Amino acid sequence: MNILLLSRCTGALAPFLADSTGGAAPLRLGYIDDAQAAFAEAPFVRAERDSVAKLGHEIVGITVRDLDPTEFERVLEGLDAVYVASGSTFALLEGLRVSGCDEPLVRFVRAGLPYVGSSAGSIIAGPDVTPASLMDDPADGPTLTDLAGLGLVEQTVIPHADGQLPPYPPELIRRTLGAYGPDYPLLPLADDQALVATGTGAKVIESPSTG
Repeated sequence: MNILLLSRCTGALAPFLADSTGGAAPLRLGYIDDAQAAFAEAPFVRAERDSVAKLGHEIVGITVRDLDPTEFERVLEGLDAVYVASGSTFALLEGLRVSGCDEPLVRFVRAGLPYVGSSAGSIIAGPDVTPASLMDDPADGPTLTDLAGLGLVEQTVIPHADGQLPPYPPELIRRTLGAYGPDYPLLPLADDQALVATGTGAKVIESPSTG
C-alpha cells in the first residue's frame, strides 16, 4: 500500500505522488469530494482543490454517492492515485457506504493504488471514525449504522491537533483526545504533519504549507 494522510497542509503531496507512482507526470488523480457536499463553494473547498490542481495533474472529480460499485471500479482502473478531500467525516463515510463504493476503494488501495486523504479523508482511513464525533457532526451521515472506517491504517487520525485552525481550537482537541483516547488508537496530527504508510510500516513526516 501507498498511503498519505494529511491534516491540512499539502507540502508532502507532490513528493509522495512522485515516489508512489514512479515519477510519471502528469497523473490522473481522482478527487473524491463527498465530504464537501454540504459546503459547495466554501472558501476552504476552493482552496483545497486549488492546492491540488496547481501540481499540474489531471483532476478527475468523483462523487461516490452518485456511482455504483461497478461504475466506481471503472473509474479507479483509469486513475494513477486517489485524493479523498476534507469536509464532513460522516457525510464522506455515508457516501462510500450507501453507494457500496467503500469495498472497491479498499481493494484497489490494498492492491497498490496510492491513497491520499486530507482531514476527513484521513480520518476514514483508520479503523473507526467515532473519535471525530466532537469535531464533525454525526448527523451528517444519518443512514450510517456503524462507524467503522476503511481500516487502511491502524490508528484514527485526529487532524488539526495543534489547534491552529479556528473550527478546531485547542480545547476541542483536548476534549477529543480525552474522551476517545482511552478506547481508540488515536494519532494526533498537526496541520503541518502527515502520516505516510506502506506495506512495511508507517511514520509521521513533515508536510508544510505550500502557500
